Amino acid sequence: MAIVVTGASGLLGSALVEALRERGREVVRLVRREPRAADEAFWQPYEQVVDVSALEGAEAVVHLAGAPIAERRWSEAYKRELLNSRVEGTRVLVDALRRLSRPPEVLLSASGVDFYGDTGDRLVDESQGKGTGFLAELCERWEAEARGAGEAGVRTVQARTGLVLSRRGGALARILPIFRMGLGAPLGTGRQYWSWITLDDWVGAVLHVLANRDVSGPVNFTAPGPVTNAEFTRALGKAMRRGTMPIPVPAFALTLGLGEFAREGLMPSHRLVPGKLTDSGYRFTHTGLDTALRAVL
Repeated sequence: MAIVVTGASGLLGSALVEALRERGREVVRLVRREPRAADEAFWQPYEQVVDVSALEGAEAVVHLAGAPIAERRWSEAYKRELLNSRVEGTRVLVDALRRLSRPPEVLLSASGVDFYGDTGDRLVDESQGKGTGFLAELCERWEAEARGAGEAGVRTVQARTGLVLSRRGGALARILPIFRMGLGAPLGTGRQYWSWITLDDWVGAVLHVLANRDVSGPVNFTAPGPVTNAEFTRALGKAMRRGTMPIPVPAFALTLGLGEFAREGLMPSHRLVPGKLTDSGYRFTHTGLDTALRAVL
């Protein structure tokens, strides 16, 4: 039986597809263009079109599709795209799952640590409720659509992912050139917590959750060792053997340059623990930031 993946061309999706194939698993990628390979099937969420034959009898569906959060400055139009690409896309996919005679055993749908809003210094597990802000509202609506698959008897998992560490893409790859020039610096106060996970552990956690029928609902896809932004800055500079700037980048300057994304995506504190992953027996490869960065870089 196949594992169906949306968002398979992104950082997370491509790494997951590669890992599944290395393990001899059959993968079907849902694509929003004319399929060009035997392992591709068509879907176009904005037109409410899904090739249900690709979903019928599948073992699992991993839903990662969505417009990039940090790719551009947020206009009101782009915020609508961020929301619709996730909410409408998930709704169309879940509606298709409900129509199947043989639905998959599990749907793992992406979400983010932004669900919790700013958690300050508190350690937070999956029992914590929703925070405030645009991204928190986005995550709540995104997850609500995914939960609808439960009506078809599908186990649902909402993967609340933190900062993914990889040289292949994502936030870390974008800031590496700045640190190579010795210009890395804390952001704002630098006291806000960043919850991170290596790409290898993210993939490992997905495989673990897909195989573990006791895991459902929201799951924090973060390593056990969250750090402050200042600590992250120092660790990355050390790993790259580069100095860092002693003066933080002021919050107002970040807001001027990046707009609302700076307030919502960089300044909030997320001090999370992966309660469900550790309780269900997942063993992280990387639990400390220093060793994780050395491995990634």
